[in-house]
Amino acid sequence: MHWYINTFFLLFFLGSAPLRTLFGSEKEHRVPSAAAVLQQSNLFQMAGRMIGHSFLHSGFGFSGVSLPVVTLLTSGSADTATSALTLQDCPDLDHRETIVFLKNAELTAEENSRLTDLCLSWDLPVPTANNRDWLFQELLSHAVLKRVKQPIKQIHKGLKETGIWPLLSARPDVHHIIFPRESTEELNPQLVMQHIQWPQPNYDSDDDDDDRIPLEKVSLVTGFLRKFIQGASQEDLRNLVRFWVGWELPPSNLKVEVVTSTYPVALTCFHKLRLPDHYQNYQKFHQDLVMALKSSVSGFGLVLV
Repeated sequence: MHWYINTFFLLFFLGSAPLRTLFGSEKEHRVPSAAAVLQQSNLFQMAGRMIGHSFLHSGFGFSGVSLPVVTLLTSGSADTATSALTLQDCPDLDHRETIVFLKNAELTAEENSRLTDLCLSWDLPVPTANNRDWLFQELLSHAVLKRVKQPIKQIHKGLKETGIWPLLSARPDVHHIIFPRESTEELNPQLVMQHIQWPQPNYDSDDDDDDRIPLEKVSLVTGFLRKFIQGASQEDLRNLVRFWVGWELPPSNLKVEVVTSTYPVALTCFHKLRLPDHYQNYQKFHQDLVMALKSSVSGFGLVLV
């Protein structure tokens, strides 16, 4: 099994099974998956340990989690979590489409039928003129929170195993550090550039001069990287940083080396990007770098070296 922490959600590769996400739904509204195979494998407990250890070792928080889920993960009350739910928290689009009918002034026969079927399947009363607001929150609560009680318990257990639970339960002011909002972590070229440690000439090095990359080549290749970053989209920047360090937010020390090799390679544990010295034009550099960035979806440890 291979994993990496992603600022949106955790991705897992289970043997030959398709790629699965532990958290789904929309940006800023990620909720744990209700998939039985994930719950039965205790992967959410592992996720809790990963989140806790990342915090303990000055890593990044796990961003984008739905605020009602954060409330439950940090020992808040179920009533508080339920009252904060919105339709965007519901990962099932069919359920979302049905629940929103309760906001209509009048229900058509088809809408009423769909709502009634959903209510009966979840042992809730059918809609009436007097219970719509209450039923809206109850259906949302069932669609979002009640279906993921087990994953939340597993995440709790994983967090407790790391020793940070007393801090989480007693210090609400740290919740935004461990579970930050995605909107505070948007990447831009300036942010990435200011974290990069560029290669510096070392004229006092004892290395054999025959093995040293000429300064002209180093300047040319690093210039290509600068050009790529300055013109990169948000998605390209995320892919670059993910390939570089294994997650999507830049640490304080993104290192660059120009070496004799064929393709770009990332030493993720050392935050080091190694770029080949043979590039003579930006077009070829861009082509190979984009190819390398796309390969990172194969999973941590399979392409990233």
